Parts: sequence; C-alpha cells; structure tokens
Amino acid sequence: MKIAITEIVTMLLIAVIPACLLCTLVVVCIRALWKYIHSTSQNKTENTIPKSLAQAIKENRQRCNLTQEQVADQLGVSRQAVSKWENGTAEPSTANLLTLAELFGLSVDELLNGMKNQ
Repeated sequence: MKIAITEIVTMLLIAVIPACLLCTLVVVCIRALWKYIHSTSQNKTENTIPKSLAQAIKENRQRCNLTQEQVADQLGVSRQAVSKWENGTAEPSTANLLTLAELFGLSVDELLNGMKNQ
C-alpha cells in the first residue's frame, strides 16, 4: 500500500493545526490569568483613599507637632479615626477635611494636593 506525499501532508496538517491552535489558546489563557491575578493583588487598595491625602494628613500633623489624640480632640472624633485617615483606610468627612485644613493652616486645596503653597 503506497501513500502519496500529498496524503501524508494533508493528514499531518489535519492533526497538527488543531493541536497548535489548542496550545496557543492554552498559552493565551494562562497569560491572561497570570496578568489578572497579579493586577488584582496590586490593587488591593480598593476602598482606600489616595496615599497622597493620607500622607498629607500625617505630614501636616507632624509638622504642627500634634499627636493623633490632639487632632482627634480638636475635631471631635476618635484617635482611631485619625489613624485610619493617615493609613488611608478611611477618609475624613467634608466637615472634618475643612477643620483639618484650618487646624494645619492650609486651604482644603493645599491639603488635598499634599503641599503648602509658599
């Protein structure tokens, strides 16, 4: 029984092309899953405020030589609330933001931008 070269090539193509497509699909899926896993682990700051505001609150509190307790007393909130603002796990209300800016001798815009215009 003699098989023609064209038949061999046809049979190989029928077997190889689907296998290549399947391998490509598996590789693409693995890459997409890898990218998804790493992007969600880096974005676990969901429900947190931008670091710049948290850092600005902490830096300005320290610049004014105030403790978290003193800031909390001035605003009528708990020390834990001030700590959460500085850690970026909570954000101050608008009223508290206005009072913080006043306490630090800044405008709200300066506090939100994290710097004092000089």
